[in-house]
Order: sequence, then structure tokens, then C-alpha cells
Amino acid sequence: MVEFRIDRQSGMAAYLQIVQQVQEALRLGILAEGDQLPTAASVARDTKLNPNTTLKAYRELEHLGLVEPRPGVGTFVSAALAPTRSLADSPLRGELSDWMGRARAAGLDWDDVSALVTAARAEHYPTA
Repeated sequence: MVEFRIDRQSGMAAYLQIVQQVQEALRLGILAEGDQLPTAASVARDTKLNPNTTLKAYRELEHLGLVEPRPGVGTFVSAALAPTRSLADSPLRGELSDWMGRARAAGLDWDDVSALVTAARAEHYPTA
């Protein structure tokens, strides 16, 4: 089950953070086709968001073709984003985790790490 975290300082709308977290969970294989999402009401309660915000996120996920609401039952994942090999088990994830640990030990804060990742992404994925 996915647990949503809302960063109120990020500048990103809360509903988009929920959408992004579902997409990441799908890519990492944490969520798979057929899995049920927590109810919008429980997400609103747990994240202290307005219920309309969580409903907006779920509608966006439906619009993207990632989830399917089933009235009276819940909202279910209807599409997978994970590659054939799970990113959660990828050796690259371990390498990235090690790198993040070294960055933290070197005194870099999240903004520093984010700037480095953004620069590397622009270098390797210029159209992203």
C-alpha cells in the first residue's frame, strides 16, 4: 500500500504530488495493475488535505488511464508503468542510494542534491 507524503514547501500542487507518487509507485513496482488505492477520504485524513484535493488527484489519475474507479468498491490501478524488470530491485537503485549517502555525508542538503540531479538529467535527457 502506498503512503502519500505532501511537501507543503515544494511549490507543487498537493494533488499533483499524489499523482506523481502514484506514478513513482507504479514505476517501482510498489503498485501493480489490480491493486486498490486507499480511499480518497483516508488520503485526505492522513495528509490533512481537503477531500476535494484528493478527489482531484484521483480524477487526474483516471484521466491518465492509470486508475479505474469502481463505485461502491474503490479505486483500482488499471495500468502498469513498471518496466519488465522492477526498478526497486535494480542495481542502479542501490548505487543511487549509496551516492545519496555520500552526498549527505559530504554536507549537501536536498537543494544541492536536487540541483545536481537536475543538471545531470539535462545532460543525459535533454528533451525531458
